Amino acid sequence: MGEADNRKRHFVLIHGSVAGAWIWYKVKPALEAAGHRVTALDMAASGVSTKTIEEVRTFDQYNEPLMEFMANLPENEKVVLVGHSLGGLNLAFAMEKFPEKISLAVFLTAILPDTVHQPSYMLEKHAEIGPKGEEWQDTEFLSHGTPEEPHACVRMGYEFMKCKPFHLSPLRPGSQFVHSLSKAKKFTDERYGSVPRVYIVCTEDLMLCASFQRRMIEHTKVKEVVEIPADHMAVFSKPKELSQSILELARKHA
Repeated sequence: MGEADNRKRHFVLIHGSVAGAWIWYKVKPALEAAGHRVTALDMAASGVSTKTIEEVRTFDQYNEPLMEFMANLPENEKVVLVGHSLGGLNLAFAMEKFPEKISLAVFLTAILPDTVHQPSYMLEKHAEIGPKGEEWQDTEFLSHGTPEEPHACVRMGYEFMKCKPFHLSPLRPGSQFVHSLSKAKKFTDERYGSVPRVYIVCTEDLMLCASFQRRMIEHTKVKEVVEIPADHMAVFSKPKELSQSILELARKHA
């Protein structure tokens, strides 16, 4: 173990759609027990945020908590960003705007955008292979926008969650903000692409299947890929293995 192994890092944990900072309740203590500082953020209209999904119409609005956090970091401080599921896109926007403040980006079975297509591209491709029709069971799809500015939202159904790895958690209505992301500027190699990134593949994921995770990895350069035998919510089902993977990746690449 070299000197770098003992460095204390600041991990910033970003949840996916319909969830909140609370999903890291098993992982955060494990990272802290290893001597690191950990911040878990609620995105807008998520977790304990007082905003509603009806008020949050764009991905920029949804991502404000992370962008404000990054803007307020001291100039000489770098963080390790960890993003789960949709949280990969939160990371990407932070990487594009604040590359000098990020030592490593960890994508946990997360959307991993490239620099060729619009930020919405991987979400659109995943929609082509994701659940269809009756597979969504009692999940509700809501619209709060207009034909010109659509704002599609989802409220996970009780029966659907029983069949998927959500542990019947206190999920809030959420959105993937595909319309606003389709209008966003492409990420750049000079900024987004300059931040070291790694990927944790969850091989038993039924929401973002392993083959799609690997497809995204093929289109975007990453420094290392780690696989763990976990479902989409590895934060619940494999917290020990997940925490160890995050710590080891940070030790090697941050």
